[in-house]
Amino acid sequence: MKILMGTKNPGKIEGAKLAFEKYFDDIRIEGISVKSEVRDQPVNEEILQGARNRIKNLKKYATENKIEADFYVSSEAGITNLLGEWIDINCVVIENREGLQSVGTSQGFPIPDKYIKEIRETELGKVMDKIFNGKELGKGKGGISFLTRDEVSRIDLTRNAFIMALTKHINGDLWR
Repeated sequence: MKILMGTKNPGKIEGAKLAFEKYFDDIRIEGISVKSEVRDQPVNEEILQGARNRIKNLKKYATENKIEADFYVSSEAGITNLLGEWIDINCVVIENREGLQSVGTSQGFPIPDKYIKEIRETELGKVMDKIFNGKELGKGKGGISFLTRDEVSRIDLTRNAFIMALTKHINGDLWR
């Protein structure tokens, strides 16, 4: 099964691979860097919009390069206060070759108010790198691995978001 993913981030690719392998055989994911067309630090509705834009740009890339895929997938992390508190979530979009699109999110983790201004001006990954003296934490286990003392990684968050989005694809008409 050929899957095109709108990123080259190894942590996100691994999370998607783990999710798809739960339900499908012979998974091959090709990561392609495409634009999200939202700010570097997506906020609220921009999170889903960025993931959808990545699908659109991924499909355009595939068409221009004559690449066929069974699924087009994307992942966009961002911060939201739509529930009254600032949290970081990961939103994914999955679209199959017939155009059926689904959305899933990860569990979220709280962001202290004292970091929100700096995060909005830069991005969460840069702030986490500064706090934990790391370098590009978002490309591997993520800052969440430090916050949870290695109980949850960015790969886990991405995997879970993809599993949530896959519910629409693996249950046929029952869930559509």
